[in-house]
Amino acid sequence: MAFGGFSQGETHAPNSEINMVPLIDVMLVLLIVFMVTAPLLTHAVKIDLPRAASQPAEPRPDSVALAVDATGRIFWNDEAVDESALPGRLAAAAAQTPQPELNLRADRDTPYGKIAGVMSQARTAGIAKMGFVTQPEGEK
Repeated sequence: MAFGGFSQGETHAPNSEINMVPLIDVMLVLLIVFMVTAPLLTHAVKIDLPRAASQPAEPRPDSVALAVDATGRIFWNDEAVDESALPGRLAAAAAQTPQPELNLRADRDTPYGKIAGVMSQARTAGIAKMGFVTQPEGEK
């Protein structure tokens, strides 16, 4: 393989053909790699899984949104409720199966005594799950 010559008389034009030999070598190497790795991809591990008797998941009960505003008015799922009707609604919710969760929302200016009274009525009615809904500082 002579890249350059010592003779000054002959000038050859540059070769403009693509050399295919390195491309064929790369293709053959890739073909061999894929032929070796393809059987490894289809190998499955045979295991004997245990059998278990499962029951369908119990549906999540609905939640009840109980809100108390700054003036002391009570709202049951965004519907105004009289204070005398609240124990009956709480008892009806406690009797449901599965029992719904009570989500208590209170205005920032609501007196704590009013919130404590509503919580006491809910516990007396038999509500087992009670949560407090708050709003992050940055949101309005």
